[in-house]
Amino acid sequence: MRVIIVAAGQGTRLRPLTDDRPKCMVEVGGRTLLDWQIDAICAAGLRPPVVVGGHRADQLPSDRVRVLMNPDHATTNMVHTLFCAEEEFGEGFVLAYGDIAYAPAVLRQLVSDPAPVGVVVDREWRRYWERRFDDPLGDAESLRVGAGGLVDSIGQREANIERIEAQYIGLVAFKGEGVVALRRGFAQAADDERAGRTPFNCGRSLAKMYMTDLLQGLVSLGVPVTAVPIHGGWIEVDSHRDLAIASELIAGGRLNSSSTSAC
Repeated sequence: MRVIIVAAGQGTRLRPLTDDRPKCMVEVGGRTLLDWQIDAICAAGLRPPVVVGGHRADQLPSDRVRVLMNPDHATTNMVHTLFCAEEEFGEGFVLAYGDIAYAPAVLRQLVSDPAPVGVVVDREWRRYWERRFDDPLGDAESLRVGAGGLVDSIGQREANIERIEAQYIGLVAFKGEGVVALRRGFAQAADDERAGRTPFNCGRSLAKMYMTDLLQGLVSLGVPVTAVPIHGGWIEVDSHRDLAIASELIAGGRLNSSSTSAC
């Protein structure tokens, strides 16, 4: 399977570090976020990733990854960026956000899960969020899992922190029928917009849709979206506070890192 890393945005909360580079090229624990992902991808036995860039894409290491572009990165969001790489979907792929890093075991678990659409969710999210945010509920989004491990709600605002079962980490696999469903969901969102409706009633235009909007839309269409649960083993770097915490976690072995490898 191919991993498609969406990394078109600047990451303004990390400025000035991101003034001259994309967010995925910010260093943490002695390596860039992208390097951590590439190493995990290689360790999991997958092909070198495709990175969809935008802001300062010239800084992406084209010798290690295939670089595609979202030319409208300044005015679009995650779903639009992903579909800039539609030619790479094939019979299955993994979507990864550019501002995360994870242990190889997390990726292996996702790839080995047979679900057509598998979403990695962290069951131990709350302790991590309490370090990252003064008000964890202000950033946390809904994640509820129903019968058979299928996601009922993802990415919605939630008033009660006790109702949040896990957090989506920005890592999803689409396989076989899951790729078909992804394209069908995107087409439905486009149809909604042409009809004068906001796609899936998410409150955002198709160009501005978040990935969680599309995933919730798939759920509403009856597509089985399966939770792939983990307990830590990843980091997200969206702010300077995140960067400091991630450095501590990596030093403590959170990513179970090995020496830099080559695919």
